[in-house]
Amino acid sequence: MGLRDLVIDAWSWLNYKPVMANPIRRGSGPFGELAASWVPPEDLRRLQAYKLLAAYDNNQAGQLAAISGDESGLERRELGDASKLIDTALGYMLGSEQTIVVPGAEHQGSGEQPADAQRALGLQGRLREWAERELLPLRIQQAERAAVRSGDAVYTLAWEPAKGRPTLRMMDAGFYFPEWTDDEVDAAECPARVHFAWELPADERRGLKARLRRITYELGPIGPATRPGRSKAGLPMREWAQGEGGDGVLIVGDQLDAATGRITRTYPWAPGRPSGVTCYLTDAEWLLDELKAGEDVYNLPSAKAAYRVRSDGEVLQALDLMIDFLPVVHVTNTIPDAGEHWGQPSIAKVMQTLDELAATDSDSAAASATTGTPIIGLSGVRLPKDRTTGATLPLQVRAGTVWSLAEGGSMDTLDTSAQLAELRARVDHLLDRVAGNSRLTSSGLGTLDPSAVPSGYALQLALGPLDALVSAMRLARAHKYALLFKMVCRLHQAGHADGWPAGETLPARLVWGPHTPTDRAAVLDEVTKGFQAGVLSLETSVRMLSDAGYPIEDATAEVKRIQARAFVAAVALADATADNDAVREYLGLPKASTEIPKVPMPELTKPRAATPAGP
Repeated sequence: MGLRDLVIDAWSWLNYKPVMANPIRRGSGPFGELAASWVPPEDLRRLQAYKLLAAYDNNQAGQLAAISGDESGLERRELGDASKLIDTALGYMLGSEQTIVVPGAEHQGSGEQPADAQRALGLQGRLREWAERELLPLRIQQAERAAVRSGDAVYTLAWEPAKGRPTLRMMDAGFYFPEWTDDEVDAAECPARVHFAWELPADERRGLKARLRRITYELGPIGPATRPGRSKAGLPMREWAQGEGGDGVLIVGDQLDAATGRITRTYPWAPGRPSGVTCYLTDAEWLLDELKAGEDVYNLPSAKAAYRVRSDGEVLQALDLMIDFLPVVHVTNTIPDAGEHWGQPSIAKVMQTLDELAATDSDSAAASATTGTPIIGLSGVRLPKDRTTGATLPLQVRAGTVWSLAEGGSMDTLDTSAQLAELRARVDHLLDRVAGNSRLTSSGLGTLDPSAVPSGYALQLALGPLDALVSAMRLARAHKYALLFKMVCRLHQAGHADGWPAGETLPARLVWGPHTPTDRAAVLDEVTKGFQAGVLSLETSVRMLSDAGYPIEDATAEVKRIQARAFVAAVALADATADNDAVREYLGLPKASTEIPKVPMPELTKPRAATPAGP
């Protein structure tokens, strides 16, 4: 049978799967639930790929094949190879730790500190405090595993007035439906509207039917103020706030241009630059049985929507969030191709090899059964009979069994150990192919024999593909986390949080720890020689030691502690500058007072007059 269509897209590496080639039918097959009327046709392949990858991760690819019509799917042996590849790639990508760094913070307190060093240090401390409260390392691991497994992960941010900080949540990429325009063809562009949609099952106890919930963030022009209200049917909705004359009113701080009718707002992070754009949030539900054909997640009828109400009483219908950006960050596992917006999982290029490995494991399991319990051929054996019926009983092969053979009788066994050994050798071959094609390498997967590595330099060469893989994965995420921290700062400013002044925020980035073991002794020797030779500054030296895994929590504080005990360097600074204040600042001491201290004098007492002696 020939190939009818050739589809090349972000998921074409799955075209060899019959389940990806067959059309989806609602209610039948492994992807029957994805054929709901509200799911856009252009998103079906992406959702299919997510479900297929989740099945591989959970050792359920055989079950998925069985549902698709493969009768031998349930006999498929899946021993966790896909999950191991995902977890290994995730571990190398994350590194030993993740640290929020604001460039310039390490120079605070040094002699040649930049003008924004104090601001950078303060912002770095506030971001790290927020990260600790929001369990950022846990959220990162949760999202990044989804990105490594499926190719995509999504973060959402929301200001929480009760906590006084933005909350960070990870959303399933299968719920994510961005609306791209023709101008947004680059992966670095952000859409003007995104939806999160999923089905809510029926609840007979509470009398609730099956529903569709959709959360929408969209950018739009700033409008007059609105307030919570009720429709004629008594349902929650937002209505225009009106003044005494019945005219619309503006939100405090907004300005109306009478000539153009445009409303502008000055945000705390852009003083002096009024903006006419804001972000609106809508959260509503629709009954599934009321949706008609052609009504998908992008054009659901607003007349049938039931808007949700927030805990503070605000109706979530085009609620003005008072920010000019979408608090959504889409993280891709790889750098998308030109014109694409979606990433690829780490196991994309080795899926067929994983299938071959599972098939070989299944054959190996069948061969081991015949090797452990071989097929036996007997001739001239006296068959046992049932004493009651006289029927011949079947022979049983088990330990301690004795058969009586007649004269000339013999016994032969079928030896399948050679085939079993060949299958095991094929498993090793396939594992090497997986390690090479996934670029995780045999060294990275822990399958390389240490005695096969002649030197450390040879090991570095063997880890070369892994280093390139990790660098590419981190590069795909660098600007995403910088954008995430920028949003965190701006949400703090929009919420008027204490310690977050108005003005443009400094850039922050996420620094990943080393992904392979580091020769700390060699790094220490290199840093010591470089610092003593004057080619490395103290700040750079401390940062290198921190990156090598030394327990340095705060590079700035470590530099100050080192300088406070560097008396030889202080003497050299005094000889070079003759500036006592510079020396005291270098040692972290307060400035010396120029006033002569007053010394309290003891009070003088007059000597007592001598009394004449008595007679």
